[in-house]
Amino acid sequence: MKIWTNLTAVALFLAASAPIAAQTSMSGGTGGSAAVGGTSASSVGTGGTSTSPTGTGSSIAAGSSGAAADGKAQSGTHVNRGNGPVLNSNTRAQAHDGGTFSRSQTRTKVKAGEDVQSTTRTMSHEPGSKPVKSTTSIGR
Repeated sequence: MKIWTNLTAVALFLAASAPIAAQTSMSGGTGGSAAVGGTSASSVGTGGTSTSPTGTGSSIAAGSSGAAADGKAQSGTHVNRGNGPVLNSNTRAQAHDGGTFSRSQTRTKVKAGEDVQSTTRTMSHEPGSKPVKSTTSIGR
């Protein structure tokens, strides 16, 4: 019984004096949409990174879509690995019907273990009116 008590005391002492390995995580993203007349465009980008005693992991995702009642719409997404531990995404959608158009673009960057940045820009325009613009950002 005395041995068990001493072992418990030693285990508690070691647990209290050992540094606890910290895990850090961060994630974020932006998105937006624009619509005018019979057109609309939306885009979104998100990313995350986590560091633990066993390593660092990162992820990124993006997507966009555009629609036009009587015109044309297109969208595209590009994701790549940058220099070093960096992931990048760029997604864009636009739709137009004559002079009326909507567009949305999101760029996201994840630097492993350090930072998540994302910016979305949208714009819509109808002939005879001022363009409506919007920007949303996180990170630096």
